[in-house]
Amino acid sequence: MAENRRDFLSRSATQLAAIGASAAVAQAQTSVGNVEKPTTPPDGKAWRVGVISSRIKGKPQRINGHTWHFAQYLHPTIDLKVAQKHLDPGNQKYFELIVRNPATNFGILPFADTRITHYYEQDPAIAQLFADSFPGVQVATSIEKMVNEVDAIWLGDASGTGDDHFDLIAPGLAKGLPTFCDKPIGETVEGTRKILEFARQHKAPLMSGSIFSYEWGVEEVRRLLAKGDVGEIQYVIASMAGGYSPESWFIYGQHPCWSIVTLLGAGVEAVSLYARGASAHGLVTYPDRAPAEIWYGRPDMSHSYNETSVHFTKGLYRYGPPIEGNFWFGHHYEMFNMARTFREMLRTRTEPVSHESILAVTAMIYAGAKSLTEKSRLVSLAEVLG
Repeated sequence: MAENRRDFLSRSATQLAAIGASAAVAQAQTSVGNVEKPTTPPDGKAWRVGVISSRIKGKPQRINGHTWHFAQYLHPTIDLKVAQKHLDPGNQKYFELIVRNPATNFGILPFADTRITHYYEQDPAIAQLFADSFPGVQVATSIEKMVNEVDAIWLGDASGTGDDHFDLIAPGLAKGLPTFCDKPIGETVEGTRKILEFARQHKAPLMSGSIFSYEWGVEEVRRLLAKGDVGEIQYVIASMAGGYSPESWFIYGQHPCWSIVTLLGAGVEAVSLYARGASAHGLVTYPDRAPAEIWYGRPDMSHSYNETSVHFTKGLYRYGPPIEGNFWFGHHYEMFNMARTFREMLRTRTEPVSHESILAVTAMIYAGAKSLTEKSRLVSLAEVLG
């Protein structure tokens, strides 16, 4: 399996300690999206968020990186010393020097109008670890009870397949609660479609996707396009490190697929995928433009987690997670930016990502897998969408 963020962070703990003091140098400002008709929290104080930790084929994620890292931005306080007792050395440093460092708060953290009130894991002892670390959070005894006591749902899944996602978020969707559902959102094309249609049926705002879509560089691409002097995007190369495997393609292959859809849109026509050893290379075609490329397990990327190259008519812009060379601050930013986007969905009930994009990414994954079994031929998304 590919190296995940947790492994990448853990092996880089010494680097993290060395750069922590410099993280406050970069301060970021972003647009806040559609806020034409913002709403206010029901109690007038803060949106109550219920966090759900998904399982990996039935196995619990004791310290789930997509709840402990991603969702924690929605809670104003942390008992850092308690939290560090549960974290590995790399994460101990990361929470202290970056994630919960007041000097790296982007001028907006902690959010004044969100708080996590409940945490659900099937094993209450595991849920208690989170509750002890974030004061004010209580262990949810059941999802059905929790959805009656919160205003929104965040489901985090660090490296699962998404097989349990529908059952975990359906009670909240049925009540119309704004919901973040981690990728892979529904494991299969039919599973993804089932979640999307259920959310639409109950008018529940839904958000899903990859943190790659919330990097500083994505926003810089949009600024460059708005400025107008680089022309249009000609093609995109989305790359990530880590060793490719057929199994990991369905989980981590989502990241480069999301990078392409975020920049070029959901109208993907077909995917071709070739794999050799721990590397895979893909071609993503559109009916009206040059193709995009995917590299998963790119041989020359052991130094970084991912990189995207955007080729314009009049130039090239290449970006990855780092901001001013600081990977950890940039990683902090993309996670924060995703939480900020979720917060805006609570306020506006406007979905930040189209259902077409979410379904397209799932279809790209399955088209790529099918291509591998058929001598890397171009597989139309229509073939897997049914």
